[in-house]
Amino acid sequence: MASTAHVALITGANHGIGAALAERLAADGVAVVITFLSFEDPEDEGTPERQRDAHRQDASGVLERIRAAGGRAIAVSQDLLDADAIPALFDAAEEAFGPVDVLINNATGSLQDTFVTSSRDWMGRLQSRVTPSGFDRQFGIDARAGALLIAEFAARLQERNGTWGRIISLTSGGERGFPGEVSYGAAKAALVNYTMSASFELGRLGVTANAVHPPVTDTGWVTDDVRDAVEKNDAFFSVAEPEEVSDVVAFLVSDAGRRVTGNIIRMA
Repeated sequence: MASTAHVALITGANHGIGAALAERLAADGVAVVITFLSFEDPEDEGTPERQRDAHRQDASGVLERIRAAGGRAIAVSQDLLDADAIPALFDAAEEAFGPVDVLINNATGSLQDTFVTSSRDWMGRLQSRVTPSGFDRQFGIDARAGALLIAEFAARLQERNGTWGRIISLTSGGERGFPGEVSYGAAKAALVNYTMSASFELGRLGVTANAVHPPVTDTGWVTDDVRDAVEKNDAFFSVAEPEEVSDVVAFLVSDAGRRVTGNIIRMA
């Protein structure tokens, strides 16, 4: 069922920042396609319990809140490590609402890996050395899937002679390294680079492409120790809530953000 309204595909939107983005854009009148993959963290990994609960969730809670508020949304469970999942997500969006013209790369395969000998990081989370399997998981979700999503978005836009689009990728930095999560930082740096390339190559098609670097945001992993560290660090105002990130993304999606492209927008 086609629609004249904008359609957003948001990866990893069953909890945290992704869920906040889905609810905000739906409130702004955008039809939302939520992608997610529920999983169980190993008990000995040291993941905070609130974050473990978030990872177990499907997208039913987000869908209920959106629909109760009068918004339009569907949820699709897909493993972004499967390349065939990418066109399938766009097909599902087109069947439900029409062509995707807002792409938000939010999902991550976050893991803690390092080049030094260390079994736990400063938060008590399990760390491992860089391994082929860890690299494949991290880059497969953050970098390869992000690139394939952008490529599919661009191909379908050109096929229909589209003249409007938004690409937004969430990052945590990594351009200068990410100690303790080295593959995560490297994969995010790759995703940002893909996004910047898209800003140049797709600009003439009416597409803006930006990366948003949220501050420390309470998506379930923030502990009292993390809050104390943030309070002592002048680089941050405070621990943010996911809804604060959605304010920035909503601006980039809106017509007010029509000339904002090729930026890494850092929040404090």
